[in-house]
Amino acid sequence: MKFDMHCHTKEGSPDGKVPVEEFIDILMENGYDGMLVTDHDSYNGYRAWRRNPVCQRNQNFTVLKGIEYDTIDAGHILVIMPEDVKLPILELRGLPVQFLIKIVHKHGGILGPAHPCGVKYMSIFNTRNHRDRPEIIEQFDFIEGFNACEEQESNDRAQEIAAEYGKPAFGGSDAHKLDCIGLGATEFAGEITTESDLIALVKEKGTQACTCGGSYYQHTTKQKIGRLNSVLVHSFWLYNHVGSMWRYRRRHLELKRMYIRIR
Repeated sequence: MKFDMHCHTKEGSPDGKVPVEEFIDILMENGYDGMLVTDHDSYNGYRAWRRNPVCQRNQNFTVLKGIEYDTIDAGHILVIMPEDVKLPILELRGLPVQFLIKIVHKHGGILGPAHPCGVKYMSIFNTRNHRDRPEIIEQFDFIEGFNACEEQESNDRAQEIAAEYGKPAFGGSDAHKLDCIGLGATEFAGEITTESDLIALVKEKGTQACTCGGSYYQHTTKQKIGRLNSVLVHSFWLYNHVGSMWRYRRRHLELKRMYIRIR
């Protein structure tokens, strides 16, 4: 089955431009069997799909619920939970990656770094705290090995890391705009109709679970603005840290509730 494993929708990501219904139509036209909705710190894109009766009629297309979580110390992490698990903490960005790993695994999910060798602050190997910490990489369940919005050098290194640590390599478009949809793909060696199917396949088959690849998007923001992209990157760092501090109390309360439930 062919999936785009990194998709941002208009309903769920502040920088997403394409409604989930249109996203699905384009992927189906291009021979895809499914998609993983990975909006930034939000499940709103997936919720929009669940509420849309037109989308629900696409019985031959699988929509999986995921999220791209902004950690405070390790960039962006893709998270996939079983379909019956709901964790509000995953919509409150700012957890340290070690906390995130423990929470996701405790509740039966899987996770892996998005564009791990990409731009500073957003990618785990370009963060100060985790660029040289193999023990963190070993705890991930997969690595994003192909991202259509990254440079080839970045993807090549990501796939080398996946092979070095024996992790499945996912591929996705990271599409926020219409002309990027479906440029990245993951071919899975098994049938997937639910998040639990995907989680089981990754855990059972490991590196044999999938292959990834695609073509490169030539109109990314960093290509358009050149050196000014460094300003954007540092602005993201500030945005992420201010947002994390703003949500500190809500995260703290949610973590307390989770601890009580677990205990």
